[in-house]
Amino acid sequence: MTPVVFDPVLPVGVLIVAAAVLGGFAVWRLVAERRSPRLRAAWARRTAVVVLLLVIAARPGVPGGSSPASAADLNVFFVVDTTSSIAAEDWGDGAPRLDGVRADVASVTEQLAGARFSLISFDSSAVLRTPLTDDASALLTAARVMNREITYYSSGSSISEANDLLAERLSEARETDPGRANVVYYLGDGEQTADEDPGSFAAAADDVDGGAVLGYGTAEGGRMKVFDGYGDDYSTDEYIVDRTRAGSPEAVSRIDEEALRTIADQLGVPYVHREADTPVDAAVADARDGRVVSTDARAESVTELYWLAAVPLVVLVLLDVLLVLRALGEIRPARGDGSSRASSAPRSADRARS
Repeated sequence: MTPVVFDPVLPVGVLIVAAAVLGGFAVWRLVAERRSPRLRAAWARRTAVVVLLLVIAARPGVPGGSSPASAADLNVFFVVDTTSSIAAEDWGDGAPRLDGVRADVASVTEQLAGARFSLISFDSSAVLRTPLTDDASALLTAARVMNREITYYSSGSSISEANDLLAERLSEARETDPGRANVVYYLGDGEQTADEDPGSFAAAADDVDGGAVLGYGTAEGGRMKVFDGYGDDYSTDEYIVDRTRAGSPEAVSRIDEEALRTIADQLGVPYVHREADTPVDAAVADARDGRVVSTDARAESVTELYWLAAVPLVVLVLLDVLLVLRALGEIRPARGDGSSRASSAPRSADRARS
């Protein structure tokens, strides 16, 4: 025999209290009106309504059904490199890499409409710019205003700076809703400027169900303009220089694809090198087409049964409304009664005077 499972819409404690209060009141009125068949029948219907509402709130179902996967079942985490190197001008026809990052975030968000999105950026520290939200416009706004770190504050950064924050947010998302898949898109150039070796993203891997590491930049590299934090884009025409070399020439940032592939391996997702004339569709295909599912998701989906209680509930509610309306109609005073009594009073008075 197939067991019935429950997925209540409210905490069990709240449902128990509601059952005690509403059910207790309905049963009390049912007993109190035992001398009136009509009122007793009315409260019997209302007691049934309370029972059916509680059944619906408990959301009964049987495992073994099937339901199509969709983007609405996804948590999408963007992890974006905002170090100085993301300003290197080797994206497309010499645009900053950050332009490509912003465009890809927008494209992925559009293709996975209905998912929940979160944005994490990192340079010298990791920042949660947008917690998980189904408001895609909030995510896109945060991505548009996101800029790279202020050049004068830059002191070296690690490509793994966001690993702990990402692992924490993934774990929270899994605990909150195990049935939703977690998809991670890491967007960066792989350039490590901190003295120590990068850390690992392996701690987050168990909670990652799909996504990709997207790499930006070229082997030839590109120069980076100074950013002073006062403009929406780059507020100076000055380029960052490499003071570790004789003559302090302009610094050049080059993509490190080996480092990016290492991150991809740690997360268990593919690495994709991005170019301006290539759409990001391939990196989103699995999530978009429903092939990404949570490792802790319902292996067997549940066939909902609450609708079986909803049908008689609607019938009982409509019946009760109709009976109440009919009862109200019966207690209305008959039209003309008041006017006839009023008109007869003067005639009686006339007879008395005569």
